[in-house]
This record gives sequence, structure tokens and C-alpha cells, in this order.
Amino acid sequence: MDEIINDFHDLDQIPVFQTQIDPEMMNTADRLDVLQMNIGRVCNLACKHCHVCAGPNRTEVMSREVMADCIQFAREQQVQTIDITGGAPEMNPDFEWLVTEACKVCSHVIVRTNLTVLLNPEYEHLIEFYARQKVEIVCSLPYYRADQMDRVRGTGTFDGAIQVLQKLNTLGYGKNPELVLNMVYNPAGAFFPPDQTAMELEYKEHLEADFGIVFNALYTLYNNPMGRFGAFLRRSGNLSGYMKKLYDAFNPATVEALMCRFQISVDYDGKLYDCDFNLAAGLPIFSKETIADWIGKPYTARKIRMDKHCYACTAGAGSS
Repeated sequence: MDEIINDFHDLDQIPVFQTQIDPEMMNTADRLDVLQMNIGRVCNLACKHCHVCAGPNRTEVMSREVMADCIQFAREQQVQTIDITGGAPEMNPDFEWLVTEACKVCSHVIVRTNLTVLLNPEYEHLIEFYARQKVEIVCSLPYYRADQMDRVRGTGTFDGAIQVLQKLNTLGYGKNPELVLNMVYNPAGAFFPPDQTAMELEYKEHLEADFGIVFNALYTLYNNPMGRFGAFLRRSGNLSGYMKKLYDAFNPATVEALMCRFQISVDYDGKLYDCDFNLAAGLPIFSKETIADWIGKPYTARKIRMDKHCYACTAGAGSS
């Protein structure tokens, strides 16, 4: 069982996050742009930086009933984007039903994938399914070389990811404007990512030269000190230093565009969170409502639940 300690109240040297921002920014905007759905913790991998501690031994999955509530809410609120994540979301037995229904009510559907799950014969047909549905794919690729990525995800995971990326390119992903393929880079240790523009160029040059792979954009994210990564920081004695680095890198210009101001995150059981990191921390919205409670009601602005982990989203250029 993973050691999960998502509490930063012992870090007295780090100022409370709310003291650093304009009180107006502690509230959501009047509109909701993104409905993010975490449809389970089941995953074929157990990545070292996973903030929700997903893995092969987890069993939690979102039911079709909760999915239907999310679709109904998205329809009522005319949500612009439905963002489907996990775990490996493909491993939820109702995944294809959800994507099909989401595409009926929303013009922009994102699926976050680790790529390697799509090598499994049970899921490999989803590559063509994605293209038919024209969903945006956001894939996590820890590095563009095998040795660095395999240290994070396990032996052979890089080669598997490359195979899937090549198949996606064959179908038009990264080439056809309707088939968007984006990548995410997370550092493998207690350090910050490099400049996003430079890293994207580096990824594009190496992946195309070595494997003929093209993609749209790369996002470099600061690891949030949650889940397995947070446990690693505590075990290695790096948590205090890492949090101090995040605090020192705080950029007030990132606050207005924080994802928690424009989205809601729904867990597999229907509980609502201001963001996926609050979900990982077990910090539901203040009213502690579920998605079912919001159906048939107008959307109203609310106070955002914040803690010291929010420094990860406001460091540098921001990770929202």
C-alpha cells in the first residue's frame, strides 16, 4: 500500500498560500470552462511521480451512473471542455461509453493517457476509436530517451510508448488539425522542469529525428508534492527544501489563470474538488457536494479550497 501523506501543516517556514494572493483570486470565476473527470485509480503502471497513487492493485472506478451525472451536468452548463483522466482512464469498463457521450455534448474532449496501456490487446482498438471521436490526446512522456523514462516507469515502457505514438501519427495525430496530440513532461526528481519552449523544441527535434514522431505541444509541469512523489520527498528528506523552492519561485502573474478558478474536478465516486491536486489531497470543495447535487441548478462562484501545495501551480510560468 502506498504511503500517502498530503499534509503540509508541519512546514511552518512556508507561508500560508492564501496570504500571498489577492482575496478576490480565492474565488472561482462566474463561469465553468472545464469538467475534469478522474474515472479511476486503476492503471497498468505505478509511476514514481503519480499524485493519485494509481496502479495495477487499485480497484476504484467511476460507475456509469456517476458518468451519466457528469454528462448531464456538462449538457446543462454547456461546458466547453471535458477532461478525462485517471489512473489509466482506458481501464474503466465504461470508458468508451463515456467518451462517446462526452463528444455528443462537448466540442472539446481530452483524454489523458500513459500510452503504454494502448499496447494491451484489450485496449489497442482505442487508438482508432480516439481518431474517430477526434478527441485531444494528452500523453505523459517523461523523457525522449529510453533510459531516463524507464527509470520512472519501468523497463520497456519507453519503447512501448514510441510504438503507440507512431501509430497515432499514422492516423493523423499531430498532423491533422482535428487530431491534437500534446505531451506532458514531469521531472523525475526533486528539481524543476526546464524552460517549456526550449524543452518542447528539444523533444520535437529528438523524437522526429530518432523515431519520425511529430506532435503539437509539450507542457512542462512542476511536480506537485502529493501521492508517491510527496512520499518520496518525505522519505528522502527533500520535502522542506522542495516546498521552499516552490515558494521562492511563486509568480503572482499565474494566479488569475489558475485552473481551479475555471474548472471542477469529479472523483470516481462523484465527489467534487476544486482541482485534481485537491482530489489527491482529500480536500473536497467546502460544501462537500457531489456532481449529482449540482444537476438542475445554476452554476455560481464559490470560494476555492487552498493549501501550501498550491505553490506548485504558481511557480515559474505556472503549471495550470
